[in-house]
Amino acid sequence: MDAIAVLFGTGKDLNALQMGMRALIVFVVALVLIRISGRRSFGQRSAFDYVVAILLGATLSRAIVGASPFIAAVAASTVIVVLHRLLAWACMYSSSLERMVVGVEREVFRDGQFNRQEMTRALVTVADVQESVRQALGSRAMSDVGAAILERNGGISIIRKKR
Repeated sequence: MDAIAVLFGTGKDLNALQMGMRALIVFVVALVLIRISGRRSFGQRSAFDYVVAILLGATLSRAIVGASPFIAAVAASTVIVVLHRLLAWACMYSSSLERMVVGVEREVFRDGQFNRQEMTRALVTVADVQESVRQALGSRAMSDVGAAILERNGGISIIRKKR
C-alpha cells in the first residue's frame, strides 16, 4: 500500500488518523472555496447563500468520512461554488434574475398600517413585526415606526418616524 493510501485511506473503512488527515485537507479546500465564493456567500445570508453553505457542508463532509470518493466530492463542491459565483455575477447585470434568485424586499408596515397583502406573501405576522420593533427601538410603540421592511435576507428593518 502506498504512503498516500495509508495516510488518507480509501473507501469507508477509515481510522482516526485517516479521517483526521482528510478533515485537515477538506478544511483547507473549504477555506479556499469560501474565498473563491466571495463574501456574499457567508455575509448576506439570503436563501441563495444558505443553499450554497448547506450543499458545500454536505458535499465536503462526504469526503471526510469516505462516503464519496475524495476527489469527486471536492470537484462537486467546486462546481457548487463556481455556480454560486456565476449566478451572483449574473444577478449584478439582471435585476429580474436577481429578484428570482435572491428575492425582493417587502414593505410590511407604513404610516400606522400593516400591509396584509405583503405580509401574507412573505408569511410574516404582526407579532414578527412587533418583535423587530422591540429589538430595534427598545419600545413596543408602533407609533414610533415610520416603516417596517422585510429584507431579502429575512430580517425586518425598522425605520423610525421623522420627528
